[in-house]
Amino acid sequence: MKDASLQKKLLPRHISLMAMGGAIGTGIFKGSAETVSLAGPGVIFTYVFAGLLLLVVMGAIAEMAIVYPNTNMKGFVQKAFGKRASFVIGWMYCFMWLAVCVIEIVVAGSFLQYWFPSIPLWELSLGCAALVIGINMMNVKNYGEFEFWFAGIKITMIIVFIILGAGILFGVIPSNQSNYLHNLTEHGGFFPKGWMSIFSALLIVMFSYGGSELIGLTVTEVKDAERILPKVIKSFVWRIILFYTLPILVICGLIPWNEIASSNVSPFVQVLSMTGLKGAAHLLNFILITAVLSAANSGIYGCTRMLHSLAVEGEAPKSFSYVSKKGVPLYSLILTAVVLVGGSMIAFVAQEKVFTLLMAVPGFVVSLVWVGICLAHLKLRNSYPKEPSFKLWGFPYVTGITVVTLSIISVIFLFDKQNRVSIITCLVVLAVLFLISIFKFKNVDEKDTMIVKENKIV
Repeated sequence: MKDASLQKKLLPRHISLMAMGGAIGTGIFKGSAETVSLAGPGVIFTYVFAGLLLLVVMGAIAEMAIVYPNTNMKGFVQKAFGKRASFVIGWMYCFMWLAVCVIEIVVAGSFLQYWFPSIPLWELSLGCAALVIGINMMNVKNYGEFEFWFAGIKITMIIVFIILGAGILFGVIPSNQSNYLHNLTEHGGFFPKGWMSIFSALLIVMFSYGGSELIGLTVTEVKDAERILPKVIKSFVWRIILFYTLPILVICGLIPWNEIASSNVSPFVQVLSMTGLKGAAHLLNFILITAVLSAANSGIYGCTRMLHSLAVEGEAPKSFSYVSKKGVPLYSLILTAVVLVGGSMIAFVAQEKVFTLLMAVPGFVVSLVWVGICLAHLKLRNSYPKEPSFKLWGFPYVTGITVVTLSIISVIFLFDKQNRVSIITCLVVLAVLFLISIFKFKNVDEKDTMIVKENKIV
């Protein structure tokens, strides 16, 4: 019996909100306090800087998707550098999303403990895993619709948060104090730890923005990708930057940065409590849960579609290429479900350390994946089979500078003592994948060499 195939049923609003769902999650709601503690109010420059890198990466994806329709970002790497490189990038991307999904369901479980303190974290995390797995069993159109509203809740929350926070800042909403804006410059200044500190927060910011490139996987399931993608990407990147920088400006304006760092309470909770709204904590907790579940939802999509792509190209077990009648990569989803159950068990063993241990993984892998996308763009641009309707500006300089910058960031990550365990784990996985690729694609290399020699003889 012939397998079904992935279905082209995603609409523009679906892919835009899905990518936002992947990028707006734990990184902003839980990670914002940590980034502020590392760099103070000046951390907004970290988010803007990383956002500019993201803009280049997304522009490269849009351009290559137009030239090579029905090809996702792993396919771009394969066309540029062969199966070995796409094998490593593809599996590292899956590894990243599995880590992200585990982080998100554990964090969702920790938020649920606000209402159910007597239930163990691992049980709540397991329940969250079951929910997002069930959502991903839907056909892609229903999944896209569900994620549209799922992600829409947290985006609406961020907009309301910005409006309420700005209202307090400028005296529209009465509060106990006046002139909050001095918090941005007092307590050591706008850069209390020096301007170089903005780079120390890059690991968490890269983790936060990771998932935006999910658009590079939706191209095989979106209608009229050539017309839609450039428009979606242009608006998407600027929204992401604004949804991160504006809330942090509000938070740092209302609360001294050193108090944010020393408090165990989410800075979003701290700000909403200042508004005096009754039930704000319960409302925010609900929104936080939907936010991280939305990110996990997008993560499962990213992982299953990448596994499907790997299997189709012979870079993963063939069973992962099987697609159900609903258009769901079934066995890829089963593998992801097994990992999420295992992640819930990690919460049972090391409840306090799960977030710290796993958070560095996405940040490091995202930088590697973005480098791979940009290198593919540099390699393929001069050999396009057709002229794209959209071109990334400033080629090759902008893309080249982005590659160098991301490479430097990756190297900096290697010397970060706080995340050494996570980074070493990433390097071990990378080394294992590279060794497997050497033996797995040895015959492919020999075949390519013979073809080159034959062409020379002719």
